[in-house]
Amino acid sequence: MDFLSYEKRLNYILELMSKGRFGSLEAAALRFGCSSRTVKRMLNVLREKGHDIRYNRQQKKYFIKKDQ
Repeated sequence: MDFLSYEKRLNYILELMSKGRFGSLEAAALRFGCSSRTVKRMLNVLREKGHDIRYNRQQKKYFIKKDQ
C-alpha cells in the first residue's frame, strides 16, 4: 500500500468515526481488504497524530472523544 492510499484510509476512518459509523476492527478490515491488526495499527497512527480515539464496550465501537 502506498503512502497516499494509506492516508486516504486514515482519513476515511476519521470520517466514519465522526459520523458514528465505525464499528468493529473486523468490519473495517473487511472493508479495507486487510487484517484487523492492520486496522489497529492505523488507529494507533491516528492516536499518535493527536486524535483521542476510544472504544465503547457497551456499543462495541470506536469513537473520537470530543473536547468538552
